[in-house]
Amino acid sequence: MSNEIKNVSIIGAGIMGRQIIGRAINYGFNLALYDVSSEALEQAKKYIDGIIKRSKNKEALGTINYHNKLSEVVKSADLVIEAVPENLEIKKEVFSQIEKAAPPNVVIATNSSSIPVSKIEDAVERKENLLNIHFYMPIPLRNMVDIMRGTKTSNETFEKGKDWIEKIECVPLVVKKECLGFVFNRIWHAVKKECLKIWAGGHADFEVVDKAWKIFSGMSLGPFTMMDGVGLDVVYDIEMSYYNDSGDPKDKPPQALKELVDKGELGLKAGKGFYTYRRKKKR
Repeated sequence: MSNEIKNVSIIGAGIMGRQIIGRAINYGFNLALYDVSSEALEQAKKYIDGIIKRSKNKEALGTINYHNKLSEVVKSADLVIEAVPENLEIKKEVFSQIEKAAPPNVVIATNSSSIPVSKIEDAVERKENLLNIHFYMPIPLRNMVDIMRGTKTSNETFEKGKDWIEKIECVPLVVKKECLGFVFNRIWHAVKKECLKIWAGGHADFEVVDKAWKIFSGMSLGPFTMMDGVGLDVVYDIEMSYYNDSGDPKDKPPQALKELVDKGELGLKAGKGFYTYRRKKKR
């Protein structure tokens, strides 16, 4: 297996997928982005075109191609990062499709926020090629990336993934032993869980929780604002991953959060979540 990664493909053109591409394009890689949704690809293109336009070092920029056929986007890939919804069965299906169409030595990684790649690996034959490579939103402001092995991941695959993270000037957070939630997301889960309980239990308004967090931590955003940014549907799915793993009723996300999701109040991307956002008018 060659240690050099030149061709990187991202599966999923949502917020995380486009931000990973937006980070990597500054470092000369040949990039490809896939999504089943033409609208998602178009939104991603606008985001990435903006990054290219603002770049002060255009000679260092890589290339980017957009695809709506998965087999095309992975056929020459050295590294494929899956960034689809936080659903185990969907991820297994995507991993299976990637393995069938990608070169034998490809590294296949999941950007899952909570699911260990070991839970996905029975969908593929080449288990030694698998990794968790998990970015934190917003990627331009948080240059740290979890990296974790599956049960069969080779040292070569791990080092190859770690080297790529460093090449895009991010800090690899090495998980030595499998851990649901990896490094910081495990800590962030505890914060989210307690914040949601305070709000859903009527103990304090979410604005008060955000205010307390910002004063104490010195951060510009509170937990509820950050959850809105991630997407409340994504937050709910992640919290359900923890609950499904532990079976502990204390880990189950509150029904009030599910009600927001069911109403389509998904946060920033929907114009309303915990907070209400002004939507840009389409020209």
